[in-house]
Order: sequence, then C-alpha cells, then structure tokens
Amino acid sequence: MKNSFRYAAIFTLSFGLFTGAIAGEEGFKLTGNVQTQASKALYDNDSDNNLDGFWFRSNFGGKYTSDNFDGQVTIRMYGLKFGNTIDEKSYDKFQADTYWGNYKWDLGDNKINLKLGHWKTDWSVAGNFGSYVDPNIATRGFLARDYSHDAFELGWATGPSTFNAMLATNDSKFNTGYIRLEENLKLGKPFEIGAAYRVNAIDVITNTAVLTHRAAVKASFTVMPSLRVYGEAAMIVTGTNDDLATAPNAIKPEYAEDTNYFPFFVGLEIPTAGLLNNLFVEMEYIGDREDFKEDADNMAWTVAAVKKIGDKTKAQFSVYSENEIKDVAMALRITTTIQ
Repeated sequence: MKNSFRYAAIFTLSFGLFTGAIAGEEGFKLTGNVQTQASKALYDNDSDNNLDGFWFRSNFGGKYTSDNFDGQVTIRMYGLKFGNTIDEKSYDKFQADTYWGNYKWDLGDNKINLKLGHWKTDWSVAGNFGSYVDPNIATRGFLARDYSHDAFELGWATGPSTFNAMLATNDSKFNTGYIRLEENLKLGKPFEIGAAYRVNAIDVITNTAVLTHRAAVKASFTVMPSLRVYGEAAMIVTGTNDDLATAPNAIKPEYAEDTNYFPFFVGLEIPTAGLLNNLFVEMEYIGDREDFKEDADNMAWTVAAVKKIGDKTKAQFSVYSENEIKDVAMALRITTTIQ
C-alpha cells in the first residue's frame, strides 16, 4: 500500500515537471482550482452534527487545444482530514478525475472527432436536476449531475446538429458496458433541443443480464439574457430474465427488473438585474421515488444561486428538498481558480 502512494507522488512530480516544460507551447495551459463545500439540513434529521457534510479539495492539471487535437488531464486531491483512511491511517487522496484525447478533422461543412479516455458528461440543461440518461435517478447532485465514462466516442457536427456515439465500458476486460447516442440541435440562438439514448448492450454479450433502455429529451429557450425556461423528460425501461437469480455470471441491473420510470423536471432561470450571475428555480417529478429512497416524495424542488466574486472565485448556493418536499436543506460551494 505504501508503494502505491509512492507511485502517486512520483507521478504527481513527473506531471508537474512535464507541464512546466511545455507550458510555453502554444495551445497548452495549466488548469487548477480549490473548492470547499458545506451542507446542512434545516429540519430535524436526527443529526447532532454542526454540518451534515463538509470538505476541501483541489483539482489541477493541464489542457491542450489545437486545430486537430485536444487533450486534458485533471488530478483531484483531497486532504487527509476528510475520511481518507486506509488500515486506520490517514492519507492524502489522489484521484485521476479526467484524462482524455480528442482527435479532430475539419471537412468543410462537416467536422468529425474521435475522443477516447475518461471524462464526464453533464447532459442536463438544469442547475440541479436532469441528466436522466446517465446517473441513477435516485441520486441528486448539487447544482449538477455528472457521470464519468471510460469510453470511445465518435462525433459528427454539421450545421446546427452535433451527434455523438459512445462505446463505454465498466471494467478492464470490456465485459460490461453500454452504447450511448446523443444529438444536440441549436435552432437559432435562443432555442436548443437535444435527445439521447443509452442501453447496456455490452452486458448481455457474455453475461446473464437484462437491458435497461434510457431515452431522454431536453429543451431550453432563452427569452432574454438570464431569462430562460428549460426542462427534460425521460423514459427508463428495464426488462426481466428468470435466470438472473441463479446464473454464476449474472449482472445485477441498475434498476429493478420489469420496471418503468418516466422522470421529468421543469426550470426557470430568473434575471436579477446583475445582483447574481444565475438564479434557478426547478421542480422535479419521479414516480415511485420511494423505490430508491424510503419515504421519499415523488416531487422535489430547488432554488439555486450562482455569483462570481472577482475574476477567480464563484459561489454556488442552493436551498432544496431532501427526502420529503418539506425537508429543507441548504448547501454552499465556493470554487477559486488558481491557474
């Protein structure tokens, strides 16, 4: 175990030397920020803690951009004070957060790209809800839901259309994984729509599994700067297989067998005459949400504010419902860019 941390330190040092050596190259820049987040329930949740959640972390790396290739590497670091224990000892935690390369070909009216590596997607047009095509709908993110992919992705952009086809895996042998298709249309400056589909098609090739089909559509209409209406609706359908209970190579489905869910949310971004950079009000509905969280209401809501402080710092504050719509909680994240 000690060797793994030694290797992490060597990698971090090597990365620093590498980026320092090429920082002067055109198209390359260092990236980095420091973040802190705190959350607290405003109702009686049987907790005696001052805060329900609190952490510091740092993200640092580098990004290269050119006409025919883009690439990015980001390392996430947590301090030893935030639960990073192994064998009852505390360690700093280094996490490979993002690493990808993207090859690009400009064919006039058509642009094609091939992306490979590990990256995140936040498909939602929301401040807090949405992205039903990727994460489990039982989870609720703070200001965004994102999802990490180990994948190959082929993209094609022409006119107002941007299409991406992804082949992604969940393990090192490519025995589990999924196909993900995404289409985004920019129909004039104020109106954007998108559609996506995902199915765990790789799971069933050599394993006993059932398919979960996820399809989602989203739309956003900007009436004027900082005044926008938006939303997303999805269909999540999981099949059934009598052999799942006994097969030695069975894969547990992401959702219960023979279930259907139709989540949706609507949101409104409200102008604040420059007082805030963004103000979001959102409502979400997930039928039978208690399938994922005991005693949870089907409805959920959030009010979120974003404010930039100077050139380097951004504060994100949210008040939202937890399990029940009357269970109010709040969270604050502050991000300071250091590159």
